Amino acid sequence: MILGTASHVGKSTVVAAVCRLLSDRGCSVAPYKSQNMSLNSYVTRDGAEIGIAQAMQAFAARVEPRAEMNPILLKPKGDRSSQIVLMGRPYRDVAIADYYRETDALLERALEAYDRLAADHDCIVVEGAGGAAEVNLYARDIANMRLAERLGLPIVLVADIERGGVFAQVCGTIALLPAPIRKLVRGVIVNKFRGDPALFEDGVAILEALSGVPVLGVLPYAELDLPSEDSLSIGDKRHRDHPVRIAVVRFPRISNFTDFETLERRAAVDYVRPGAPLAGYDCVILPGTKNTMQDLAHLHASGGADEVVRACAAGIPILGICGGYQMLGRTVEDDGVEDRVGTLPGLGLLPVETRFAAYEKTTRQSERPAGTVGPILSRVGTVAGYEIHMGETVRDPGVAPAFGDDGAVSSDGLVIGTYLHGLFQNPSAVDGLLSYLYERQGLAYEPVADDDPYRRLALLVAENVDLDRLLALALETDDGGAAA
Repeated sequence: MILGTASHVGKSTVVAAVCRLLSDRGCSVAPYKSQNMSLNSYVTRDGAEIGIAQAMQAFAARVEPRAEMNPILLKPKGDRSSQIVLMGRPYRDVAIADYYRETDALLERALEAYDRLAADHDCIVVEGAGGAAEVNLYARDIANMRLAERLGLPIVLVADIERGGVFAQVCGTIALLPAPIRKLVRGVIVNKFRGDPALFEDGVAILEALSGVPVLGVLPYAELDLPSEDSLSIGDKRHRDHPVRIAVVRFPRISNFTDFETLERRAAVDYVRPGAPLAGYDCVILPGTKNTMQDLAHLHASGGADEVVRACAAGIPILGICGGYQMLGRTVEDDGVEDRVGTLPGLGLLPVETRFAAYEKTTRQSERPAGTVGPILSRVGTVAGYEIHMGETVRDPGVAPAFGDDGAVSSDGLVIGTYLHGLFQNPSAVDGLLSYLYERQGLAYEPVADDDPYRRLALLVAENVDLDRLLALALETDDGGAAA
């Protein structure tokens, strides 16, 4: 079990690395997180929705993502309520106070999922949520303490040295753990170290002496081509020095911004607030959102809608994905399903209309050929991705779809709307968009090269962590002995 001293310390990445390292050694391994809170999600082959981090970890483990890997997914709606996705399917919207009344029953469902997963694999690598030592939450913490108590797995604690206070992080967390859980902590990994690790050798010795727990390794800060788990990662994004500039409108309820992380490595991608000037950008993207109605209203009120329309009139390509696609149409109508009854004007850039008529979510994987209208789609070819959306969008007769029978494209091919998440995980889609944007500036473009980020992650961990000691924990029982 991989726990953290706080959110965003690198638990998800460490889990992915351990999954790949165990897989490399012939072990059938799977990731597991009982409860996740994230607006970045993924759809499995059978249409179940899980957190993007568990899908990423499954890819690292070389296994197919499945609902049991993340049985409870909370998707915040921004009004002190969240949608509960239970075993990959929408369960209900709930205020957080009401959710806590259900944690006992939800824990049992999560443990049932763990048992099914464990029956199919040699080893499960469990990820906690947030910080482990949230004392006020212990009674209802079904992602850390109560889960650790029930499973009795050896624990590795991950700490983030980049933000400072690593000694207090580790020692304070261990001291605050309940005694039965404290004894399960078998090691510490110090993550995000910048500089020469040799300079922290005395720090390792001090940390071990103070905590009484061995430090298994010190991982250097590294940028890897892996999807981010939640919105905390947006704050870490840095402007890159590329000639092509892309604006992603950062809606208050932005979701699945992982759609654009491959683009970030090959273009200067900025996440801009609605209403910020869009002049000077080569492309504008409207991403997904957990609440299209509220974010569309905010886009209008902030002046962001006018900015997008002006960019379009200037010949700048506009791309909308999921909720962003819905906003590009003429109207969005809600029968009280997503937010409240009413109709909002869209941006009017595509001849489509969207309606939320039923509390039903479309979740499916798909593979579709790109259309041939315009200079972008005509370069893309067949792509694979997944849909996660409520509402239905209808095109006017004669309007060309963007991908297969999905989405829509303007007659000049420069306004594209689609429900397809994961679009830019396809190298051909990255190449199709960026080659066009580079050519407009008279610049040469180098196509995306194939790479395995999980292999690079595993090598990084193998070089900086006591691997034998770490992987041996997978064979421990709760009393520290070797499993049969």
